Amino acid sequence: MKRRDFITLLGGAAAWPLGASAQQPAMRVIGLLGSTSLADRPYLLAAFRGSLNALNFVEGKNVVFEYRWAEGQYDRLPALAAEMVRRRVDVVVAPGPPACALAAKAATSSIPIVFMTGGDPIMLGLVASLNRPGGNLTGVSLFNVALVPKQLELVRELVPKAALVAALVYPSNPNTETEQRELKAAARALGIEVDVLRASSERDFPAAFATISQRRAGAVIVSYDAFFASVRDQLVRLAARYSLPTIYHWRDYTESGGLMSYGTNVEDAYRQTGTYVGKILQGAKPTDLPVWQQTKFELVINLKTAKALGLEVPPTLLARADEVIE
Repeated sequence: MKRRDFITLLGGAAAWPLGASAQQPAMRVIGLLGSTSLADRPYLLAAFRGSLNALNFVEGKNVVFEYRWAEGQYDRLPALAAEMVRRRVDVVVAPGPPACALAAKAATSSIPIVFMTGGDPIMLGLVASLNRPGGNLTGVSLFNVALVPKQLELVRELVPKAALVAALVYPSNPNTETEQRELKAAARALGIEVDVLRASSERDFPAAFATISQRRAGAVIVSYDAFFASVRDQLVRLAARYSLPTIYHWRDYTESGGLMSYGTNVEDAYRQTGTYVGKILQGAKPTDLPVWQQTKFELVINLKTAKALGLEVPPTLLARADEVIE
């Protein structure tokens, strides 16, 4: 082999790793901004990742995640959202209470934001309309607030003698006031009195349930909130301690021993959120992606808990349940 040919071969071999490296797909950065971590509900992140994988976005291969969790302290969200902007993420995902999406929206008008919230996105000021969101936001609407009247009806059906129903709410959640209005209007129509108690931390729970028991409430509605869901075991234990029939928004509570849950299928919502994020990474604009409205609701009843409370679940209610835990 001639010396010139040998040098050319060496040069080509040396350049090969650089050329191969240049062909590797660039890492896209997805920021997740939440009020609480999802460490206790890993299946939700798995559903989110599954939808991304279906669109050929795989963590560690061509996407990387940046997590920012407020751990129930909503006042931290603006600073965490600002960190996301400085990190120059390609898209911000804001699952949970509206405070997450609102903080993200205040932090950037250019980075795409995909929210997942239980409130009305238009009323909250997140989007201009559901079909044409406008701006840099789109996402998933869970309609959890609108389900409160139905929850009250279910409580009335299961505990027909309940003249007083207590509602446990998280005061920092922007949906709280709307939820209370919906609940009180539904209660008036049914001739039921409602007692609203606020809890801002785990330390408030024991006193709240003791008060509910002292006031002889016939049942309890635990408000939709990601912080409440993250400490659901404590809430379920307190409801059992005071023998209080309680309804929740998410099936996680019922699986943990809660009496009954009625709400949206959150796993489906995370799948749809992942699909929207994947489409945006492929080049879609948020304004061209209509806000996805959750239409799948599920009623789950824990018969073991009902028996422990001395309740007989009406056959008509059992027949409508999506799942009965025995």
